[in-house]
Amino acid sequence: MPPTSTATDARPVLVYHPDYLKYEFRPDHALREVRVKLAHDLIDALGLMQFAEERTPTPAQEHDVLTVHESAYVRVVRRLSADPRVPEPDFGLEPGDNPPFRGMYEASLLQVGGTLLACDAVARGAAMRAYNLGGGFHHAMPALASGFCIFNDVAIGIRRLLDAGIRRILYVDIDAHHGDGVQAIFYRDPRVLTISLHEDGHFLFPGTGFVDEIGEGEGRGYAVNVPLPPHTGDAGWKFAFDAIWPPLADAFRPEVVVTQTGADGYTTDPLTHLELTTESYEFAGMRFDEISRRWCDGRWIAVGGGGYDVTAAPRVWALLFAAQLGRRPGDALPEGWLESCRRFVRAEPREGTLRDSSPSSEESHVSRAVRKVVDDVRAKVFPLHGIR
Repeated sequence: MPPTSTATDARPVLVYHPDYLKYEFRPDHALREVRVKLAHDLIDALGLMQFAEERTPTPAQEHDVLTVHESAYVRVVRRLSADPRVPEPDFGLEPGDNPPFRGMYEASLLQVGGTLLACDAVARGAAMRAYNLGGGFHHAMPALASGFCIFNDVAIGIRRLLDAGIRRILYVDIDAHHGDGVQAIFYRDPRVLTISLHEDGHFLFPGTGFVDEIGEGEGRGYAVNVPLPPHTGDAGWKFAFDAIWPPLADAFRPEVVVTQTGADGYTTDPLTHLELTTESYEFAGMRFDEISRRWCDGRWIAVGGGGYDVTAAPRVWALLFAAQLGRRPGDALPEGWLESCRRFVRAEPREGTLRDSSPSSEESHVSRAVRKVVDDVRAKVFPLHGIR
């Protein structure tokens, strides 16, 4: 059954906990959760919290994690959390991307708890929209840590929604890295339509997410991948985004929209090459708002994700949360927030404003490579949904 609408006038929920910062592999690791604190503080400094409710999550329970992850893997995470000195390469927990760290079990449970709080609030009708600034750990597999992700909070949250009786969930992943873990977990499940818009796996981790990955069995056609070439830019990204997922949403008619909002496609991100600006992310927020209102009575759950320029990700997430609120904040960045950037990360945004400047006409071209990807995806998937 669909979610019960008991509080359609309830304010959107922002989920945050200061202990999200305890999810830290090592001081020099690419993933720095201070970006989540800076996002929370920017949202507050922009005055957006007067239109929202902040909720503090509690850690998920082990039985929640076991709805997606294998028990042997969970035991290994718990053991290494207490003593990380002996890595477990068979489970992906080894020096490199996912080095074990003391307290990682508890830190991961808290991230999962934040996503479950957001999902529960929407499923029960306590809110129509919720944003967990943490979470978004979409690479984790049932028995494997991958891509900085230990527990797949997104998949666990989607499983909670399915258990609550929601029959059709649209998951859209705009992280620059393919949402491989979520895709794999629901690859045969037609109740979950996964759409990932990412940089081509020939150029970027995890090396998957190609057009021909479309699901299996009853789930055939319910995994959709849009692998974009490096240097796609705003014009190409928006073109691909609009050409693929709104038509599929209209055919699927979801009851809830879930979005993973990784900000690592941003032009200054050190790990990726899509070269997006805030224009693409604000555009995505507008479309998520429209589609969720059209089919889901506004139900939209968002989680964080990648984003390795620690002053860019907060700006992206503030704009996306503003879209959940139906608000458009001004461009001025509060001086107090800029001072926090200087204090915590010794840097300020390259752009001195919330939004980036508009691209020039030369930067508004959609390349042939992007158009071909779109044509290939439409040819492969659209007929399976009766879309001409």
